Amino acid sequence: MSEIEYVRGDATAPQGKGVKLIAHVCNDLGGWGKGFVLAISRRWPEPEAAYRRWHRERAGNDFGLGAVQYVQVAPYLWVANMVGQRGIRTGSKGVPVRYEAIDAALGVVAGKAAELGASVHMPRIGCGLAGGKWSRIEPLMAGRLTARGISVTVYDHEG
Repeated sequence: MSEIEYVRGDATAPQGKGVKLIAHVCNDLGGWGKGFVLAISRRWPEPEAAYRRWHRERAGNDFGLGAVQYVQVAPYLWVANMVGQRGIRTGSKGVPVRYEAIDAALGVVAGKAAELGASVHMPRIGCGLAGGKWSRIEPLMAGRLTARGISVTVYDHEG
């Protein structure tokens, strides 16, 4: 079983060789405007456009909690839009993060990473605006990704 590697840096500029898959969490409302998605949009317009189209056409596709959309942004680089957040605000129903949806999405990402021979790169998903706890997310990543021998790098942004 490989370990999760923690580095300081920018998850939109993943380190290492070979095919890379940047995974991040999106909400189920079609909103894209705060947090890590802004860093993605500064680099590539395609993931946001694809996510908004996926949400807009959701009546005829698989958009929903636990679903994943892949967007190729360079020859050896993909972005995985994972729907793992119900809504965008903490309120009477608690924080927006949905661990079971992130777990399901990570399982789907593991299959794609294995198919591509890719390593997976991400910020501490589900812990910023989604309000989740890394202590709940890290074991999901271990179970879904590193247990399958998929290399995972988690980026802590500097500054």
